[in-house]
Amino acid sequence: METVLIEGDITAQQVDAVVNAANSSLLGGGGVDGAIHRAGGPAILEECRALRASRYPDGLPTGQAVATTGGHLPARWVVHTVGPVFSPREDRSVLLRDCYANSLRIADGLGAARVAFPLISAGIYGWPVEDAVAQALAALHAATPTYVSEARLVLFGADTYATAVRVAAG
Repeated sequence: METVLIEGDITAQQVDAVVNAANSSLLGGGGVDGAIHRAGGPAILEECRALRASRYPDGLPTGQAVATTGGHLPARWVVHTVGPVFSPREDRSVLLRDCYANSLRIADGLGAARVAFPLISAGIYGWPVEDAVAQALAALHAATPTYVSEARLVLFGADTYATAVRVAAG
């Protein structure tokens, strides 16, 4: 699987699946979550409500992933995952890497060949960008999917992209 860094808007990616950095309610929110729900339209929210009513009455647990339609997005599917809130007192990096691994597992099960990821937990959840990139790349490089041939890490803004390129270069 090839891992590619891209500066851009995740909602515009021409891929099979986009990963949503969702909150546990699955009902939309701010940042990437809000952008995906706005761009994808009401079909995503409708499926998320159905998931809450059936499989996840208490919300999607941190580190887990679940798929819905992509609605009006160029992507066929949205894979929702809940990242951990950063804590300087508790190492939650395993949960962050689980977001990437479980999202890839779900995308692979759907037969998705190209998957676009945001930088999970690096926004409102406060994860330092440099470490968020390192965790994302470690999880993506460790994965062994059968269908996914390209994992895009879509970075919002020139500064975040430059940090990602620097971290990837080692």
